[in-house]
Amino acid sequence: MSETVRIVSLTPENYREFGCPCFLNPKQSGHLLKLEWLQERFSEGFTVKLLFVESEKKTVGFIEYVPGEFAWRAVDVARYLFIHCIWISPNKYKEKGYGSVLIEECLKDAQKQGKNGVAVIVSDGSFMAGQGVFLKNGFEVVERDDQFSLLAKPLREGDLPKFRDWRKQLAGYQGLNIVYSKQCPWVVRFISELSEIIQGKGLKIRITELTNAKQTQNAPSIYATFTLINDGKTYADHYISSTRFLNILKKELKLIK
Repeated sequence: MSETVRIVSLTPENYREFGCPCFLNPKQSGHLLKLEWLQERFSEGFTVKLLFVESEKKTVGFIEYVPGEFAWRAVDVARYLFIHCIWISPNKYKEKGYGSVLIEECLKDAQKQGKNGVAVIVSDGSFMAGQGVFLKNGFEVVERDDQFSLLAKPLREGDLPKFRDWRKQLAGYQGLNIVYSKQCPWVVRFISELSEIIQGKGLKIRITELTNAKQTQNAPSIYATFTLINDGKTYADHYISSTRFLNILKKELKLIK
């Protein structure tokens, strides 16, 4: 790490000043809706910390975490802090130790709050952090399911985190479905584009928003922010573009020409 680091915690007083930390254009609807979503989460212990370096005016990284009881993923992580997202951007700032700085912020808060530890979901696929930075910081894999791994760093004795039975939930979704939450502003942006696509293609699709942590912990996918389902089968389990959505409908599901 070659530059001085400054950490800023979002609060109800400053979050509109600093904006959504997900590197989304602030003029996008997803950015504004994420800010509204954040306003409702602060009372649940929701924490977002931004990382700045001296040579940049904009944030180059952030971490988002919450008490496990309010995790927006299909997990049981009570008594832990749970990391939703960690992101460093642009690429020139990756592999320089900034991710570890943000993880240490979360670990310090877990200690102060008397939590049993910190947990996170990682993936080898796109749109989620990999496990490398967490393993370097003392985390261990406690469970694997599909392309996802649940990692934890226990600080005290107690039950380890675990995945919930998302497959049982998935089986209940028949027909074409999208299940999503506003935890991810990129997903919210895509959802805002859907009405035009649906009308233009004459699609019959059920769109379900998960509006609280309890609903999301019972989502039909582990990541839970976005799931595209047809007759109980998953076709996308994270944010996708409108182009990718149409390709799935055309090439994989044969629902449009």
